[in-house]
Amino acid sequence: MMFKADLHIHSYYSDGRASPREIIAYAVANGLSVISITDHNTFQGSIAAMKIASSFKNIMVIPGVEVRTDEGDILVYCYEEFDFPRRLETLLDKARDNNCLIVPAHPFDIMRLGIGDRVFDFKGWSAIEVWNAGATTGANRRAVEAARLLGVPGIANSDAHIVEHIGTAYTLIEAEGLTLPEVFEAVLKGRVKPIQGRYPFRTMVKRIKWSVEYRIKKLYSRSEPSSET
Repeated sequence: MMFKADLHIHSYYSDGRASPREIIAYAVANGLSVISITDHNTFQGSIAAMKIASSFKNIMVIPGVEVRTDEGDILVYCYEEFDFPRRLETLLDKARDNNCLIVPAHPFDIMRLGIGDRVFDFKGWSAIEVWNAGATTGANRRAVEAARLLGVPGIANSDAHIVEHIGTAYTLIEAEGLTLPEVFEAVLKGRVKPIQGRYPFRTMVKRIKWSVEYRIKKLYSRSEPSSET
């Protein structure tokens, strides 16, 4: 069976606008069968989504996180959350010990903290994000070439921060069934097809507006006086 998956989505647990429930509802309405909410440095979004997903039909949530390591951003997909280190070499070892999938996020988009050519210096990647809907075409092409040279599968994701961008790029996963072991096995064996896509122009104003709003909120929260005495 072929399942449509978007495995790089952000919720309000980090710098996304939507709640996990809103994300799931939008994903279901737009034909996605597998998602992962990969908030920055926290599993909270995906764990919340897993609890909510039981009230929806034909949708599976993979516990995920986008870890900002000492080398760059890495997507980690697991059976359950775990305490992850920020040093990439240590993260790779610990993630493998927990049977997780490990994927460099937008590796050649340096402005968004991809790991760049360091992708060739580490072993054990489960796949590479070869198409990110928010990355430049040049960065995505370099990621495609890196996956080819390393002999690992390539996946495509939206990296959505607003719901309208969910599924703009996605991966078709050929799996026996809609379970974590079957989906993980399909990715590891390369039974995946990345589908390229870009954010629609009509939604970009909303995305930019949210980005500005989020940064203002973040700056304001940092400037608030502490209530401690």
